[in-house]
Amino acid sequence: MKTQPLAPNCGVDVQGVALATAEGETLDAIRDLIYRHGVAVFRDQSFSPEEHIAFARRWGGIDINNYFPLTDEHPEIAVVRKTKDQQTNIGGGWHTDHSYDQVPAMGSILVARTLPPKGGDTLWAHMGAAYDSLSEKTKKRIEGLEAYHTADHIYAPDGVYAKTDQGEALRGQELKTGATHPVVVRHPRTGQKLLYVNPGFTIHFAGMSREESLPLLQELFAHAMKAEHQCRLEWAPGTVAIWDNRTTWHYAMNDYQGYAREMHRITLSGEALAA
Repeated sequence: MKTQPLAPNCGVDVQGVALATAEGETLDAIRDLIYRHGVAVFRDQSFSPEEHIAFARRWGGIDINNYFPLTDEHPEIAVVRKTKDQQTNIGGGWHTDHSYDQVPAMGSILVARTLPPKGGDTLWAHMGAAYDSLSEKTKKRIEGLEAYHTADHIYAPDGVYAKTDQGEALRGQELKTGATHPVVVRHPRTGQKLLYVNPGFTIHFAGMSREESLPLLQELFAHAMKAEHQCRLEWAPGTVAIWDNRTTWHYAMNDYQGYAREMHRITLSGEALAA
């Protein structure tokens, strides 16, 4: 296995590994890379839906997505699709998947299936690097704070996802999400301190209104999305990305109007977060 950083503070490119057969010490090494770097990219993979699911099961638990399943035979895989005529994409803003759950998902395994000729890159930002580079004054200011996360505004009948090709799956469903987490958490495997708020789902600090919370939230968001915390992936056929939702934010670029893009995602089960 050979590795090369995607960027100084986020991401790693991994060569010499076939994910379809990875297990044992190889799988342990992959986990460690992702926990530390936030996201790992694997190129030129042969990864059928069945192999995708089998690999995720070797990793651990799978969180089933009830809204965008691939097929009845493959409910573990969620389809993240944008048609050529669609304007709005899924994931088109900085966010951390499932931060609105009481036990957020560990991360995701995303496989490129249909790609535009250009565009559709994904960006990640490392929240360990973001926390470490905060001023000591800001670190003290957020110590002990908690924040409320929800996706109700995203999944609502008039929300962002209602405008996507898969919005029909959400209509008529009563979706209520919400969880409170520490603003700074320790990674459950590495112990690294991570900034755990995100623009997509973090609404306010516990005990404070949205209006009272916004100035500090916006300050933290602006700091976390600085270029030095980021890496960027240009997808190609056979590319697979695996990332840690506790360690990173991500952003799916929506710069390929007139072309289709389809990705297959499995969400990996997580564990409770603590300061």
